[in-house]
Amino acid sequence: MNQANSTKKRILPMRRLALLATTVAGLAVGGVLVAPTFAPYAPVAQAQNLSQEAQHLARPSGFADIVEKVKPAVISVRVKMRVDAQSTSSDDELPFPKGSPMEKFFKRFGTPEGGQGMPNAPRGRQFGQAQGSGFFISADGYAVTNNHVVEKATTVEISTDDGKIHTAKVIGTDPRTDLALIKVDGNNFPYVKLAETSPRIGDWVLAVGNPFGLGGTVTAGIVSARGRDIGAGPYDDFLQIDAPVNKGNSGGPTFDTEGSVIGVNTAIFSPSGGSVGIAFAIPAETVKSVVAQLKDKGSVTRGWIGVQIQPVTPEIADSLGMKKPGGALVADPQKDGPAAKAGIQSGDVITAVNDKPVADARDLARKIGGMAPGATVKLGIVRAGTEKTLSLTLGELPNQREARAETKGQLEKKSSNEPRLGLSLTPGGSEPGVVVAEVDPSGPAADFGFKAGDVILEVGGQTVATPAEVGKALGKARDDGKRSVLMRVKSEQGTRFVAIPLSRA
Repeated sequence: MNQANSTKKRILPMRRLALLATTVAGLAVGGVLVAPTFAPYAPVAQAQNLSQEAQHLARPSGFADIVEKVKPAVISVRVKMRVDAQSTSSDDELPFPKGSPMEKFFKRFGTPEGGQGMPNAPRGRQFGQAQGSGFFISADGYAVTNNHVVEKATTVEISTDDGKIHTAKVIGTDPRTDLALIKVDGNNFPYVKLAETSPRIGDWVLAVGNPFGLGGTVTAGIVSARGRDIGAGPYDDFLQIDAPVNKGNSGGPTFDTEGSVIGVNTAIFSPSGGSVGIAFAIPAETVKSVVAQLKDKGSVTRGWIGVQIQPVTPEIADSLGMKKPGGALVADPQKDGPAAKAGIQSGDVITAVNDKPVADARDLARKIGGMAPGATVKLGIVRAGTEKTLSLTLGELPNQREARAETKGQLEKKSSNEPRLGLSLTPGGSEPGVVVAEVDPSGPAADFGFKAGDVILEVGGQTVATPAEVGKALGKARDDGKRSVLMRVKSEQGTRFVAIPLSRA
C-alpha cells in the first residue's frame, strides 16, 4: 500500500504493522485535528456539586494485576505474503524524512524486501513479511486478529507470551468488518472472553499488542467515543480510545478493567504513523457475531433487502413533510430484490426494523446486516407523510456490490432552457428523465454535487421528461409553500435524492 504525503490527513489502517528486525516498512499518513467543544456556562454551585460527587469515585491504583492475568492470551502474528516487488520501489514507502541520510541510504541500496536500488533485485511478485497482533478466545487454539493482517498471507505464525512459536491456519475472514479467525493446534492455551456489555465513554481501557514488533506491550487510556464511522465500510461502529496504539497493534485486544475484551484494535488517526491518542477498535458485540459465523462455516452471510439508501437531511425531511430528520431514505429499490417485492418504493423512508427505530442509513445497514438471510422482518416506513408497516423476507447480501446505475451516453442537443438551479438541461430521449448538460459552478446545483451527465428522474415526487417539466415542478413546489424541493437524481455513483432550498433556486 502506497504511503500518503506526511502532511495529508487520513485514517491509517494498521497494515504492514511492524518494524521488523530485518525489514524497514512504514506508512506516513495524515491525521485530523478535532477542535475541542465546551459545555455551556453552568452555575458555580452546580459545578461544585459535580466535583464533590466525582471525588467519591474510585481511582485506579494500577493495572498490574489485570495485565498479569490477560497478557498470556495475547499473541504476536507474523505473516509471510506475496507482494509486488515494483510496489515497494516507491520513495514514499520509506518512513524517513525527505533528504535524510537514512532515506538516501535506502534509495541507493534498497530495502530488505527488495525495493528500488537493491542490486539484482528480481522483478515480479516477491515474498514480504508483516506483523500484527491477536488473542486467543478458546483453549483449543482459536484466535482473533484483523483481516488486513492475514488477507494476503501465504503462511501465518504466532508467538505466544512465553516465546513459543506455532503455525496457524486461517479459518475465515470478513473484509467488511476487518476481522479474521485463525487457529493453532493444541488444547491448553490461555484465553480471554469477549465482554458482555458495551463500555461507557470515559471507562478505563488497556491495549495489549505488538507495536513495531515489540511483543507484549501494554498501554492504558479511556474510551473516548462510541459509534464512530471512519469510512472503512458499511458497518462502521467503532469504539474510539486514547490508549496509545501503533503499527503492530492491529488485531490486538482492548480490555476493560474486568479483563474482558471490549474491542479489537484496527485503525488509527495519525500525522506520522505513530499514536496521537486517537485509535479505533471493533466492538466486542460485532466480534462475537462475526467470529461465530467464521468458526461455523468460514465466512459471514448477512441479510439484504436490496435498496440504495441515503441519510435524511433536515432539507430532505422538510421536503417530505417529516417533523425531524431520521431513518433511511430509499433512493432506489433494486429490481426483483426483497424490498421491491415487498412493495417498498423510491422515496420511502425506512424508520424502524422490527419496531426498533432506525437512526440513519448506516444504522439500517447494521441492523439488516446483523440478521440472517431468510429471516422475516417488519419494516416501518413513511410514504408521502403516511406511516406504514411492510413485512419482507431477507435475501443474502451478494459478495460483490450490485452494479450501480449508469449515466446516459451521448447527450442530446443542448437546450437553451436555463433553470434557476444553475443547470442546462436536455431531454433524455428514449430514456426516462432529464439529462444535465452543463452545471454553472456558481449556481445552487453545483453546491449539491450535480455534474454534467447526471439524470434528473423526479422533482417534487413527479417524474420529469423535459426541462419544461422540471421548471413546472419547481414552480409548483414554491407555490405549495415548500422551503426545499426534493429531486431524484441518477449518476455514476447510483441513484440518490437531493433536497435543494427553493430560496436558492
